[in-house]
Amino acid sequence: MTVDAHTLLPIAEQAVTIAAEIVKTRLPGAVTAKGDRDMATEVDYAVEHAVRSFLSRETPDIGFLGEEEGATTAAEGGLMWILDPVDGTANFLRGIPLCGVSLGLVDKDMPILGVIDLPFLGSRYSAAQGHGAQADEREIRASQTGDLHAAVVSIGDYAVDGDAERKNRLRLALTHELAARVQRVRMFGSAAVDLAWVAEGKTDAIIMLSNKPWDTAAGVLIAREAGATIADMDGSPHTMSSGATIAASPKLLADLIELIAEAGKNVQA
Repeated sequence: MTVDAHTLLPIAEQAVTIAAEIVKTRLPGAVTAKGDRDMATEVDYAVEHAVRSFLSRETPDIGFLGEEEGATTAAEGGLMWILDPVDGTANFLRGIPLCGVSLGLVDKDMPILGVIDLPFLGSRYSAAQGHGAQADEREIRASQTGDLHAAVVSIGDYAVDGDAERKNRLRLALTHELAARVQRVRMFGSAAVDLAWVAEGKTDAIIMLSNKPWDTAAGVLIAREAGATIADMDGSPHTMSSGATIAASPKLLADLIELIAEAGKNVQA
C-alpha cells in the first residue's frame, strides 16, 4: 500500500485531539499494574479505545498498535498506526505536566508521520516525511550545538523491569559520563517530551537505551524532520527495530556515540 503521509496528517491530528481532550478532562482513575513499577490508568485505556475506534473508521486499511492492548488491527501493506495513549504515565499520575499523547504512522520499519500533544503544556508537534516539522503550526529546527560542554542532554528513564539491575549499570555509567562532560543532564520521564524538545531545539540530544515503538515512532519522525540525526547505540541509522534511540544535533552525534561506548567499557571493567 503506497501512501503520501502528508495526506493523513489531518486524520492523525483529529485522533490526537480526541485523545488529548480525554487526558485533560478525566482523572487517572484506577491503576492497573503491568509489571515492576510499570502501570496504566483508566485514562490510558480510554484514550487507546477512542483512538483505535476513530482510526479504524477513518483508515480501515491501516493497522493499529497500542501500548496497552497491542496490535488490535491487522496491518496491510506494512502500514501501522502506533499509539502511546499517555506517554509519561508516572508523571500523569502525580500531576506532573510532562506527559502526552504520541501517535506515529510506520511504513514497515520506518516512521513516516508523527503527532505529539502535550495537553498540560498546551503544545502540539507534528511532522510528515519530507514536509518538515511543526510546533503549534510554526516550523521548528533542531539544535546545531557542536560542543558537548555547551549541550543540554536528556536521558531516558532508568529500567524498572525484572532485569533492571543489569540494564541500569550502563544507564548509571552513562549518567556519570554525561555529568562530567555536558552542560546539563535532564530526565523528563517521557519519550514524547524528550524527542519533541530535541526537535524544537530546547535540548540538544536525548539518549534512550531502549526503543519501544509506541515511545519513539512519532517523536523520531518529528525530530528527524526538524533536522536532528537519529541513531542506534552504535551510530547506525535508527529504525523501529533498533535497540536504542539517540536523537541529537548532527554535530554532537559522533561524540555522544563515543561517550556511550566509554560508559559501556566502564561497566565491563
